[in-house]
Amino acid sequence: MKDKNIDIRAELASIEETRAAFELAVKENRFQDLMNYGTKDAMSLTPDCGTWEAFVALQGQPSGEFHYDSLVMKPMETIVVSDSVAYDFGTSTTYYTNADGKSIGLPATYLTILKKDKNDGVWKLHREVANTRNIQ
Repeated sequence: MKDKNIDIRAELASIEETRAAFELAVKENRFQDLMNYGTKDAMSLTPDCGTWEAFVALQGQPSGEFHYDSLVMKPMETIVVSDSVAYDFGTSTTYYTNADGKSIGLPATYLTILKKDKNDGVWKLHREVANTRNIQ
């Protein structure tokens, strides 16, 4: 099997473009667009315990001033494994306004597997696991 030449810098820039577009869609409350940033069979396991419990409950039954404000991702390591698979490891903070109108920031650590879409060449989330532990 012949190895393909991969422009790592270009692929990392493309992954960053996808990340930035995803964060912007969240910030602009374009939740219907979020599916465009994942594969058809994407799976995401996000925190649902500790300080995240209230956020998860409000997502299911919004009340009062609840608002999903933004998501800020800070990658620590992004590795392009091949021309179609990469992984991204880092921290994130989910910001929301709770039912009482108070702004809350929820830290997490994530590991994602990204796949490059064969049709449009865009990197997309395939698998994500996040937990409530935030590493610095």
